[in-house]
Amino acid sequence: MPDRTLLTRWAADTWRSFEAMTDPETGLPTDSIAASLDPATRSGYTSPTNIGGLLWCTVAARDLGLADADEARDRLARLLTTLAGMEVHDESGMFFNWYDDRSGALLRQMPDSGHEIQQFLSSVDNGWLAAGLMVAAAAEPRVAAQAHVVLDRMDFGVFHDAAAGPDGPGGRLTGGFWVEDPGVDTRRASFVPGHADVFHTKHHYDLLDSEPRIASYVGIAYGQIPPEHYAALDAPLRHYRGRDVVPTFGGSMFEALMPTIFVPEARWAPDTWGVNEARTVALQREYALDEQGYGYWGFSPSACPGEGYSVFGVPPIAWEADGYPSERDGEVVVTPHASAMALMVELGAATDNLVRIERDLGAYGPGGFIDAVDTRTGRHAGRHLSLDQSMVLGSLANVLVDDCLRRWFATPEVEAVLRPVVAAREMPLS
Repeated sequence: MPDRTLLTRWAADTWRSFEAMTDPETGLPTDSIAASLDPATRSGYTSPTNIGGLLWCTVAARDLGLADADEARDRLARLLTTLAGMEVHDESGMFFNWYDDRSGALLRQMPDSGHEIQQFLSSVDNGWLAAGLMVAAAAEPRVAAQAHVVLDRMDFGVFHDAAAGPDGPGGRLTGGFWVEDPGVDTRRASFVPGHADVFHTKHHYDLLDSEPRIASYVGIAYGQIPPEHYAALDAPLRHYRGRDVVPTFGGSMFEALMPTIFVPEARWAPDTWGVNEARTVALQREYALDEQGYGYWGFSPSACPGEGYSVFGVPPIAWEADGYPSERDGEVVVTPHASAMALMVELGAATDNLVRIERDLGAYGPGGFIDAVDTRTGRHAGRHLSLDQSMVLGSLANVLVDDCLRRWFATPEVEAVLRPVVAAREMPLS
């Protein structure tokens, strides 16, 4: 174990960013804030993923000793009270993409751009919210009833297209749906008997090693999606540097490892998930250090140095033909949250990488690691994203407190359902 004092300092500073991002009245997190943590730089909007992240990070902060039990419980209760009153899709209990973090009201226009919002409900975003609710309900009995008010009305069957994919009962999840016709190409359908038709995306999530599997896990755990769905997802191979790996769509760490903050895939399936997670991290590291000579590693979608947001990855381990790039406009962009998740897989190497990102590149501030940095110039993003900070703190909590978030999510009841499904899943690795 590397120096616990160092890892705990990173966790404490990351929690400080959440304290700055949280509205004191609603308890909701803002989507982003400047690295200075100036409250005037709060974005003014939030998402289901951001809210789920704050739920699990509040539990993580308590378990790490960064927030006392009463403070954590009060924060959870305030957030859950707001969440229970927010506008949702009535039939499924699913949340829309964007809300005002200062009131909990559904946003009609984006505060920063003024662009009109097409009200979309994402399968992935709602999966992360549900994960946070499951963690909060298990970790804090005094708010469990509040968490279940929201969680128990969420039906992930609304996203499950049983007719998609290969023949059989597996099916696929759609990207999500609009309640009203958005004026783009959609599929009008209802996948839950008795529900009104909605306007689903035409695309489905096909890959096993992908971020949407958190929604699959939640839906299977609650009996809303059949276990055969997980078995039927695609697990193609990429061969790189002498090893097979099951790729993600873009070759990013976020797609591969974020679900493992909650589901101990490598422990439940050491010969499949355990091997694949280790290879994914090793190949990200080798690509950056040995092949490209970048000096630093860890690629995942993030804020861009300067401004904007983009996707970053390792193309040779991506399923998409070109994958997500590791460079953008002449900059090599690494993001600390990718290495933070790698702490759960390659603790020593990931710690060393983060030490050098802080020390040599200066991508650190009062709220912890800044979202992304160019390894060639040290130019950084200048802000924290709530989503990415939730990956940092969640991963640190698992490393420092005996897989605490995995234990809160994978309760004995959840494990009894999910573990056989995960363990039985084959991957043709060699």
